[in-house]
Amino acid sequence: MSRDTDELARLPAGHALLPDTGGVGAISDGELHFLWHFIQGSIMEHEVRESLLRAWGMCQRHTFAFLSIDAALRRGYLHGPAILYQAIMERAVAALNAYSPLHRRPITHALRATGPCYMCALRYGPESSGYPSRDVVERGRNLDEIRRFTLETEAGWHSDVCGRCAQDERRARCRRHLLDELRHGDAAVTEARAQVASICARVTRYARAFRWELRGTDTPLDRAALISAAGWCSGWNSWLRLAAESNR
Repeated sequence: MSRDTDELARLPAGHALLPDTGGVGAISDGELHFLWHFIQGSIMEHEVRESLLRAWGMCQRHTFAFLSIDAALRRGYLHGPAILYQAIMERAVAALNAYSPLHRRPITHALRATGPCYMCALRYGPESSGYPSRDVVERGRNLDEIRRFTLETEAGWHSDVCGRCAQDERRARCRRHLLDELRHGDAAVTEARAQVASICARVTRYARAFRWELRGTDTPLDRAALISAAGWCSGWNSWLRLAAESNR
């Protein structure tokens, strides 16, 4: 599969995993059941980690599901996602640092997904069946923790929002839109390199702050980098809609 597999995971707008008054919009029992086991340990398996790195995380739907359910079931203790996105953003830094105006193809090759979204490849979607416990259902579909985390860190991730995702004048670009502009020869690579390096440094500090000897060393700006990394890798739509709905 050689295409950028972000496109393979695109779902109709009505099926997007978005916040609403009833909790997580179209999350299925199968997705919830899978993610419960995923955050318990399979996220750390080498084969799984390699798949996530090849795909730059997961599609927008499953990225939001993963972080929101992890936050809900672990009461905001987002250690696993922080470690994962540290590794992904280190890959992004390396890709952009290798950029040369005379060799655009290598960087577009480095930034595209070379594998599908892990959950989409396993055929998890809005219609997936599963048998999560009642406690997992009640807690996993509660957006309070991810909403709190997102709003408390909004000042830190706001400047990283992709202008094309937000449909405004912001110059930042997510990976998918940066790829598109690279292919058309009009990407601001120097700005992208600085943005990605900043996100990587901050999410690294956040991940390291979970170590006992470094506890309390992270800042709200560092924690915001987890949202910035997820948005950069997979797109900003779900985060922007969550923030907009929560700020009403």
